[in-house]
Amino acid sequence: MSANPPALNRVLGRDRRIVIGGLLAVIALSWSYLLTGAGMPMLAPAVWTPAYFALMVVMWWVMMAAMMLPSATPTILLFAALSQKSAERGDPAVSTGIFATAYIIVWGGFSLLATFAQMQLDGLALLSPMMNTASVPLGAALLIAAGAYQMTPLKHACLRHCRAPIDFFARRWRRGANGALLMGLEHGAFCLGCCWVIMALLFYAGVMNLLWVAGLALYVLLEKLAPAGQLISRYAGVVLILWGAALLVNWY
Repeated sequence: MSANPPALNRVLGRDRRIVIGGLLAVIALSWSYLLTGAGMPMLAPAVWTPAYFALMVVMWWVMMAAMMLPSATPTILLFAALSQKSAERGDPAVSTGIFATAYIIVWGGFSLLATFAQMQLDGLALLSPMMNTASVPLGAALLIAAGAYQMTPLKHACLRHCRAPIDFFARRWRRGANGALLMGLEHGAFCLGCCWVIMALLFYAGVMNLLWVAGLALYVLLEKLAPAGQLISRYAGVVLILWGAALLVNWY
């Protein structure tokens, strides 16, 4: 016998509250980690020991969670709602947790690569202690590359996915914990394809510049959730290219 509607609504409301509460807790803890400077390196030359490398990976990973989870929250809540309405056994909150964790794992891979890039740039004396570029040509190249990427078909295919994930779920829905894991990884891959060059701009104004971090996070939120997100993306591309070009002109 199926549950009566009031009881079912109570269950669905409970699961939704669990998911929202969990997401808010992770986002709040991530921003607290950044704002308090926990795990941040002191303003001193880096010594790239394995422990320091691991610390930087954690810093990048927490930063990605703080920046990307707010814009991913609608998709995670949509997944939770679809899980609740499906005929699958198990707790929808658990499968949603698996989906969100898989999403963050993808950004963990990006964090590993970003840390490696940071180590190489630091070794070439191209980064300041604040972890922003100490080279005008490099800064200009980052801005122009990010702007150019905003115009590419790959960028906009990934952005369309992030803005309308219902199509993805309709075509690629998989049951069970393994399905939640695979869908989370796929959604994370699309999100990474949409935003990885924008995240590379952290090297422009500084990984430790929290105003810049917050500004990029707000931009990603607008790009994915604002009604004119696709247009914002293209305009941002033009601005970034002109910004980079102006830096080069002034440098020469």
